[in-house]
Amino acid sequence: MPDTSRHAIITGAARGLGLAIAQALAAQGHRISLWDRDRAAVEAAAHHLGAHAQTMDVTNPASIAAALTASEAALGPADILVANAGITGPNHLTEDYPVDAWRQVIDIDLTGVFLCCQAVLPGMRARDWGRIINIASIAGKEGNPNAAAYSAAKAGVIALTKSIGKETATTGIRVNCVTPAAVETELFTQMTTEQIAWMKSKIPMGRFGLPSEVAALVTWLASEACSFSTGAVFDCSGGRATY
Repeated sequence: MPDTSRHAIITGAARGLGLAIAQALAAQGHRISLWDRDRAAVEAAAHHLGAHAQTMDVTNPASIAAALTASEAALGPADILVANAGITGPNHLTEDYPVDAWRQVIDIDLTGVFLCCQAVLPGMRARDWGRIINIASIAGKEGNPNAAAYSAAKAGVIALTKSIGKETATTGIRVNCVTPAAVETELFTQMTTEQIAWMKSKIPMGRFGLPSEVAALVTWLASEACSFSTGAVFDCSGGRATY
């Protein structure tokens, strides 16, 4: 089966980085399923892109199962998963961080990635081919101050990716993650101006990343060409990453 006929599912795909990734994969000829909890936004994005839309919740296994069934009925078996859905959560010192907000960030940003990976892996194993790309963050490597939940969740995504990559290394499945530095999207509306300025100050290039730059990396990780990389972490950080 050529790359141009793959079925790619992107979570958190109604806008921002997820939509940019969907657009880049569509440009490669892939069949696209957009998954998001915002019904109006995801349906509008799908209409514009000519994609399949599913309103769903990445924290709910039943919702994921229903979305996968509907997407596969519409576009065939899921070959590619880009687990992108996430929130930043509020900015507080750890001792002041609201417990409910901590749980929400971990539930969406880490458990949601685990549940989506868990859902697509059996089919990928049965077909002996798959590409999973989890969207982590440079915060998962370095830990951002005043963002304990986000940093912890993204560190968990990195470790989860490495674990699944080792479990599937002898199959045709490749599992990798991308760790962008700050990319200017609507997520910035969840952050303080001080946090945004701090993030920019840490990037040697002196600018934020573009969604299209992360999307270009994801398209390679989703391709046949990504054949000897699995359980790996790919930086897109404007020089911020030190390892």
